[in-house]
Amino acid sequence: MLHRLADREIRAYAEDGFFVRTRAFRNDEVEDLRAAAERAVARAHAAEGLGGEGYSIDGNRYHEAGGSTIQFEHSPGSTTIRVIEPFHHLDPRFETLLDDPRLVDPMRDLIGTERVALFTDKLNCKRPREGSGFRWHQDSPYWIHFTSDVDRLPNVMVALDDADEQNGCFRVIRGSHRERLLPGIQGEGRLDPLFTDPRYFDERKQVPVEVPAGSLVFFSPHTVHGSEPNRSDELRRAMV
Repeated sequence: MLHRLADREIRAYAEDGFFVRTRAFRNDEVEDLRAAAERAVARAHAAEGLGGEGYSIDGNRYHEAGGSTIQFEHSPGSTTIRVIEPFHHLDPRFETLLDDPRLVDPMRDLIGTERVALFTDKLNCKRPREGSGFRWHQDSPYWIHFTSDVDRLPNVMVALDDADEQNGCFRVIRGSHRERLLPGIQGEGRLDPLFTDPRYFDERKQVPVEVPAGSLVFFSPHTVHGSEPNRSDELRRAMV
C-alpha cells in the first residue's frame, strides 16, 4: 500500500487535474532510465535506417519503423528525434518499468480497479537548444478515436532530467479537465483540430511543473497541457 494515493492527491487530481510526486526514483535509477532512453533512441534511428515508411504532416517529418512512430524535430532537415511512440519495446528496462508499483499502484486508485494495463507510451527527447515546444492540447481528443472510455486513461510522466521553465518544462492549465473535451483549433493544418482552441480555457491558470529528475506527474486525459521549447544547454527528457 506504500504507493497508493493519499487523500490530498485524490483531491488535487479531482480539483486541479494533476498532482506531483517529487523524486519518486533514486538518482541511480534515473541514470539507469536515462541510459535506457538513449539506447531506445539509437534503436529507433537504426530502425528508420533499415526501412519503414516516412511521411510529412503539416511540414513536420514522421517515420513508421521498428513498431514505433518516430517524430523528428521541426527545423528543416533535422535528423534529431523529438518523440518515439510507443517506445517501451525498444529496451528491456522499460518492460520492467511498466510493472513498477510507483506507477501502477496510483493508477489503480485513479481508475478504481486493481486490474490495469498500458494504453500507450511515449518518449519525449527535447534536446538542448533544439527541442521544440508542444502546443496546448488535451489527450482525450486523440484517444476518443480508439475508445469512448477516455476517463479511464490517466497519464503519468516520469521526468528523466531536472525540468524548469528554461529547458521547456511540462505545463498544465489548472482545472481545465473539468470542462472535459474542448473544441480544437479550426485552422489549415491537418492536425490543428487536435490542439485546444485557446478561447475555451484560461491561459492565466497555467502552471509550469518544475520538478527534479525522478519525479512523477500524474494528470487527467482532459487536462490541457503543453510546453515551451528548450532554450537551455540542458537536456529535458521525459516518458509518459
